[in-house]
Amino acid sequence: MSTTEKTTLSTSDETPLLKRLAGANALWIGVVLVLLIAVFGALRPDAVFNQVTFQTTLAETSVLLVLAVGMTYVIITSGIDLSVGSVLVFSGVAAAQTMNALSDGDATKAGWDVVFAGLLVALGSGAAWGFLNGTLIARAKIPPLIVTLGSFGAATGAALLLNNGSNVGNIPENLTDTVGFGTYLGIPNMVLIAAAVTIVGALVLNTTRFGRYTYAVGSNEEAARRVGISVTGHLTRVYLLAGVLSGLAGFMALAYYRTASVTGHETDNLNAIAATVLGGTSVFGGVGSIVGSVFGVFIPSVLSKGLVFVEVNKFWQPIAMAIVLVVAVWFDQSRRRARNQR
Repeated sequence: MSTTEKTTLSTSDETPLLKRLAGANALWIGVVLVLLIAVFGALRPDAVFNQVTFQTTLAETSVLLVLAVGMTYVIITSGIDLSVGSVLVFSGVAAAQTMNALSDGDATKAGWDVVFAGLLVALGSGAAWGFLNGTLIARAKIPPLIVTLGSFGAATGAALLLNNGSNVGNIPENLTDTVGFGTYLGIPNMVLIAAAVTIVGALVLNTTRFGRYTYAVGSNEEAARRVGISVTGHLTRVYLLAGVLSGLAGFMALAYYRTASVTGHETDNLNAIAATVLGGTSVFGGVGSIVGSVFGVFIPSVLSKGLVFVEVNKFWQPIAMAIVLVVAVWFDQSRRRARNQR
């Protein structure tokens, strides 16, 4: 490998300033999270400080965390994916309909073979949307914002068409009891699945060629191409990964909520982006980590649940999340200016 390639692909040559900025970002996220919990806890201590709230928050955050892992890869490449929430919905509806079809319309008592078929459909559905996004972005050279905005609407419409705008019920009890509400050593299985996805995602990003190429493409796409990286193929695979994880998140949501809902996930894409950027992943590409996204993912989760606890009108929730996202991008720009001035 040439000296130029080593310089381009390196992800560990941070200056002391960058390290201080990264530490400050983690500290800032922690402070905001503690303040949110403190405020909501002071207003509704009975609802906030109990075991049920803790477990349900972790389980519900698991779905968002799986989305955020895929989003981290996408944003590191300086891209964006606005379609993850819609792909989640489409994958869940497709999986639920498949399981019902294999069980003559009532899958509640279906065996694991039917559940496994539903999982394959969910992952395949997510992969199809992700591959479509990646192909249009990498090969047709259409901006990610436009492509994924189109997929956002198309996947939502396709999900509505699949079941005429209705939710899909009759979810296998094997799935809901084991994955949705099952525990292992007191830890919800939903959390364990999300933790496994997170660990694998972090290892791939930090220790493999795929991860190094992801940083390289986001840092300087032309330089990455000159050192021999297939930028077109890599971007396609990154969006494919985001689609597969969206499909998995849809299957997890199906297990937890016991229904494939065509509504209720309107802000999932916004939450995933906000969580990723809050975790330190730069919207300008080339900088980010899965670990940071883990911390960032709890901000929108705690904020949404806290607003419910204090009985704030649900229509304020997307407004609050939009504010959080704008603040996160502003903070990202501040860090970028600080790096450029070092």
